[in-house]
Amino acid sequence: MQHAQPAGVDPDVVDFAVVGKWMDEQGLPGGTFEEVRALGGGTQNIMLRFTRAGHDYVLRRGPKHLRAKSNEVIRREARLLGALDGTGIRAPRVIAACPDESVLGAVFYLMEPITGFNPQNELPELYAADPEVRRQMGLSAVESIARLGMLDYEQLGLADYGKPDGFLERQVPRWLGELDSYAANAGYPGPQIPGVGAVGDWLERNRPAQWRPGILHGDCHLANMMFEYERPRVAAMVDWEMSTIGDPLLDLGWQIATRPEPGSTIGSLTGALGSVGGLPTPAEMVAHYGEFSDRDLSAVDWYTVLACFKLGIVLEGTYARAFAGKAPQQIGDFLHACTLELFERAHQVMG
Repeated sequence: MQHAQPAGVDPDVVDFAVVGKWMDEQGLPGGTFEEVRALGGGTQNIMLRFTRAGHDYVLRRGPKHLRAKSNEVIRREARLLGALDGTGIRAPRVIAACPDESVLGAVFYLMEPITGFNPQNELPELYAADPEVRRQMGLSAVESIARLGMLDYEQLGLADYGKPDGFLERQVPRWLGELDSYAANAGYPGPQIPGVGAVGDWLERNRPAQWRPGILHGDCHLANMMFEYERPRVAAMVDWEMSTIGDPLLDLGWQIATRPEPGSTIGSLTGALGSVGGLPTPAEMVAHYGEFSDRDLSAVDWYTVLACFKLGIVLEGTYARAFAGKAPQQIGDFLHACTLELFERAHQVMG
């Protein structure tokens, strides 16, 4: 069967003749590709939504110019999402995956489209008009990560998905090393982040002695979640690129660290939601997490500081790359402001 390339889609990114042949081989319904459109505005991974034989699909692959780990990231995502299917975790459902990059030139998978909205892009009237709805929205996000962290990852076939041994011990040296590596970007003046060393030292001194491994989303702020239009409930957690087997309480710390507050730079990451507030307090988030998890929550402050530390260093990477012309300067400056704010939050939590 011939598969015509839809107009406006670069065949070097997604060759629909190849995709069509591959779908036919998977036993998926054949026919013409219709209503093809790009999803998301990011510069990271590529997502195309299309209809074929009356069925809706989203194709996900790495960026046009693949990075060193792009194929492995997509391969891991597809594996994890496949393992989560049937667990009740709100995540995209994989229809079929192609882990062999030689087929399309990049690893890709097909998933079912998600019906819902991303708060980074829009805030429906139901949410915009009622702070209680926004509070319930935040609590639903907390419930989602709590339930994820309670899954038996070994039973799901994910025993080798991460390296939980020494996970907490690795964090500070791992991310300080990442920060040091940014010096390779020409023109970067170095990390002008007050108190980086002090935060790292505090984390090392106060590291929890005991913890239990589980599935970690790794980047579970509200902009990486989609919500139902009709009620304040997570429709799906998306963007699982940083997922691993580690300490799931870092996800809780991450949500607290990135909680959108009106007037904050970090708040603007979630669009209109960041300017209106009404989300649950950190204390409410911790209490709600405890309703769906039996984990020891006595060291939540430590995980919140670690989240500020790790995410702040991750965002600083774009700032460093902007000096070398590898990222837009305006975005780099904005993310650097977020980094400074995250480290301010870390110091506030440390006391």
